[in-house]
Amino acid sequence: MSEIWEMSAWELAGQIQARTVSSREVVEAHLRRIAEVNPRVNAVTAVLAEQALQAADATDHALSSGTPVGPLCGVPVTVKENIDVAGSATTLGIVPLRDAVAAADAPHIAELRAAGAIPIGRTNMPEFGMRWHTDNELHGATRNPWSAAHTPGGSSGGDAVAVATGMAALGLGNDGGGSLRWPAQCCGVAALKPSLGRVAQVGLPTGAGGPPQPTPFGFQLLAVHGPIARSVRDLRLAFTHMCADHGGDPWHAPVPLHGAPAPAPVRVWLATDPDGPALDPGVAAALRQAAERLCDAGYVVTEGRAPALVRAGEIYTQLLSAYGRVHEVQPPVESVASEGFVRFWAAYEPHWNRAAGQAAFDPMMERAAIARAWMAWMSQAPLVLAPICTDPAFAVGSDLDADRLARWPASLRMAWTVNLLGLPAVAVPTGVAEGLPQGVQIIGPRFREDLCLDAAEAIEARTPPLVPITPR
Repeated sequence: MSEIWEMSAWELAGQIQARTVSSREVVEAHLRRIAEVNPRVNAVTAVLAEQALQAADATDHALSSGTPVGPLCGVPVTVKENIDVAGSATTLGIVPLRDAVAAADAPHIAELRAAGAIPIGRTNMPEFGMRWHTDNELHGATRNPWSAAHTPGGSSGGDAVAVATGMAALGLGNDGGGSLRWPAQCCGVAALKPSLGRVAQVGLPTGAGGPPQPTPFGFQLLAVHGPIARSVRDLRLAFTHMCADHGGDPWHAPVPLHGAPAPAPVRVWLATDPDGPALDPGVAAALRQAAERLCDAGYVVTEGRAPALVRAGEIYTQLLSAYGRVHEVQPPVESVASEGFVRFWAAYEPHWNRAAGQAAFDPMMERAAIARAWMAWMSQAPLVLAPICTDPAFAVGSDLDADRLARWPASLRMAWTVNLLGLPAVAVPTGVAEGLPQGVQIIGPRFREDLCLDAAEAIEARTPPLVPITPR
């Protein structure tokens, strides 16, 4: 029999509802797992034990009295430190916000609570979410459970590690440029980056616990909230219960979660050429394996070249450069960030500034042209199988190397294009190469997360499970 902390969110909710295990037992099992594992990986930054146990007891009381409970009843979840959880600090990973306690849950966190989920801990992230490795001066570095010498990814690295190691069944993070999918690739878990407008966003914390500030336009356009899980089925379960409340977000779109079935057999583009850097052999093998598994499931996979990837990457960077400077509404970077982040920023800023200097006359106009090109391409096949990053998890510290960092944006072009165009994508593991997990992403048309999840499930069903894992 599986340990409680090894069970999926679906299994946990089912067992709790059947009263074969209590919600308190589930929460206590995960708290013990956190105590055992977290000192080795530093993924959970604040343990919400008292609140979680109170919520578990309320769930058990509701069940014993015959009161209806939600489909996620008693499922422990972690929440990244740039998402509001009532009574807990929304720090953005920086020291000045360590006491920025949220008065209320973010809309999607409130929805998940209403469905029965129980926040059990807050999770680590890089300062401002602006690095592809999870480290900060406030909490220190998070370690990859597969290899302490390699990054767990960022910026949702804390949630990816927490879920991969069984400290929670679900993690709630966000993705502005691969920040859900890249940690999923590094840690061997699944992640869903929803379409723009699916999940409400409310803004940035003030640092004094007051109303949030508006999010810079670049992040309004490019970043979305989404779940991390150990199975695609769990992603679907979480996603179903985090999209209804608009929360005052003008981008929110109340579109049905399921669209018309795609004509059978479903066609898939296989995008192996990122229009620049060659794929790492392990990443290339992961794509081939995923394509074979989709074919085995009845999909028709055809190799194709994604439109305008180079220009999409440039427009993405230009939009962030012009409209995404979080530190302009927060204290200056140098005064709040770790030495590592300052080094990272110094190495990355020349690329940022080059992109700004090559700005399109109207980047939103050019974005629309790229979106039209992708719509035409995807009218021939509604799904795209692609790398998340052209490289596997890098060695810790190598993202501070200026030469490597100059090459890094090209390796993430496919991930960035998904954000630029507001498309959904699911990251799904495919196996292990040289001791590190490998994964791919399935990209779909706007608001067709259902098609992406279906294809990801087909890959997952033909892949041996990689997690949960005890840190090595």
